[in-house]
Amino acid sequence: MDITAPNGYNIRTAVPADKERICSLFKEMLRTIYDTDDVKGYEDGVLDKYFAGGEDRIYVAESDEVAAYLSVEVHHEPGDYIYLDDFSVSRAHRNKGVGTALIACSESYAREIGIPLIFLHVEQHNSAALRLYQRLGWSVCSYEGHRYLMKKYITK
Repeated sequence: MDITAPNGYNIRTAVPADKERICSLFKEMLRTIYDTDDVKGYEDGVLDKYFAGGEDRIYVAESDEVAAYLSVEVHHEPGDYIYLDDFSVSRAHRNKGVGTALIACSESYAREIGIPLIFLHVEQHNSAALRLYQRLGWSVCSYEGHRYLMKKYITK
């Protein structure tokens, strides 16, 4: 799936060659969330499931480099749902429609594989992300300590 997003970004399914950049974006996300430079990246092998040919995948947005990514996990127990796990837009690429395009891509994927429900977590203090998700039709379904669990039903 290759689509053109606003401002000339290309959205596509990640490939193994993107792992290093995805890891860098993951650390940038953690630094932003926790307001510290003392963060650890992914453990070895964590990203492998996304490149194993199953239903899980990572979508990336790129211009001259990978500027953002969103990991999508497909679950079938209990019931069918998608969980949006890690989502990072590099600071230099925020507020350009990239995040919205990645979320739309995950929702399109849910429709494609017939899964009607998507969940994600958002940090309580991340008001910009919370506003984005709400604007895109997501709703808070529970509060879990320092973050909200949000959901969106996908229609065909």
